[in-house]
Amino acid sequence: MAADQDPVYAPDQLKPGDRKRGRKGAILSAVVILMFFWGNHEGNTENIWLVLFAVGLLGALVLDSVLRRNGLRPEDH
Repeated sequence: MAADQDPVYAPDQLKPGDRKRGRKGAILSAVVILMFFWGNHEGNTENIWLVLFAVGLLGALVLDSVLRRNGLRPEDH
């Protein structure tokens, strides 16, 4: 990208989102994923993937919280 050009954003990227609803949705999704931990499967491969996905969701929430606390705001494009 050339230095004299502004980045192009889609209109959806500029709309403010509901952060509280997003956080609640991510936590609920992690809980639902962990509910499948006691499913009808053999071996631990499925359990490992389920835990990794749930931890990844919660890690994204923590990372978002840290970045916002340290100065990243929705207006920063």
